Amino acid sequence: MKKKGLLVLSVCLGIALVLTALPFMTGCVPAGEKVYTVCITQIATHPDLDANCQGIIDAMAEEGFVEGENTEFIIQNAEGDMTVAASIADYFVSLKPDIIHAITTPSAQTLVAAAEGTDIPIIFSSVTDPVSAGLVPSWTEAAPQVTGVADWFEMPPQVEFLLEVLPDIEVLGIAYNPGEVNAAVQAEILNEVAPGYGLTIVEATAASTADVYAAGMSLVGRCDAVWIPTCNTVGGVGIESIIKVCEEHKLPVFGSAVGMIKTGLVGGCSCDYYWIGQQAGYMAARILKGESIADIPPIKSAVSTVVYPAAAERMGITIPQAVIDAVDIVVEE
Repeated sequence: MKKKGLLVLSVCLGIALVLTALPFMTGCVPAGEKVYTVCITQIATHPDLDANCQGIIDAMAEEGFVEGENTEFIIQNAEGDMTVAASIADYFVSLKPDIIHAITTPSAQTLVAAAEGTDIPIIFSSVTDPVSAGLVPSWTEAAPQVTGVADWFEMPPQVEFLLEVLPDIEVLGIAYNPGEVNAAVQAEILNEVAPGYGLTIVEATAASTADVYAAGMSLVGRCDAVWIPTCNTVGGVGIESIIKVCEEHKLPVFGSAVGMIKTGLVGGCSCDYYWIGQQAGYMAARILKGESIADIPPIKSAVSTVVYPAAAERMGITIPQAVIDAVDIVVEE
């Protein structure tokens, strides 16, 4: 009987110790403390989009919304499939979370459509033109439940940078998916500004990643260099196909995102996607702390210049040393 009594006492003490320790254990939340549900969706796996996602999580942690303590992050990736993106959007809305982040234009458009009629705050990031995409009424106004951070950049600096590297080019090719509003807007603007720089633009379009290699091949012999906009189809999943074509045919290709360039492009003017994610995370924190989303207008990203000298060599050119010395980021092998 004494042994049995000691055993019961030991078990009770053990339970008491575990219950006392629960608030301090990783992933546990003290009783009564609110746990925030934050959903994040992105259209595909890509270094820039992954950096965007991490920036959101890190910035929210800085502001006190820490995963495993008082915040649950639910992250889903459509891997380039719009049917999956729509399913993710419906699922997230059904959860009625405290806030939803949508990374890229296709994800944001799908999510906003799914959330119609709800009051769930939605923050977009890495959306090139949220006005043309129908997400916000203007660059200075949030929608009643939508705001965010754009990976918008002005087109002249893109062209001017390219001409610093290759001052003698006359014809510039562009490969993109016209079904992506973000890419179509950039192609339109490039066509508008190019004549002012003495450039002719030729286009190659790809409706899916399966079409990217053929689009790249169609530019061979038709242009002096290629530029890729922030296009999830060509500049994301399909970028390796473009690199293959351009290395084989010594056709220099430039890009518009750091992660894209690091895969093997000559260089370009790029947004900082981790910074974009951070700003979206700070916006989320402000909303969760009580600020109205309608009072937080969308913002544009900062832009950096990037070169990848070894990739340029593989495409048959040498980047001038003066350009290398002046850029923000030099990618090393």
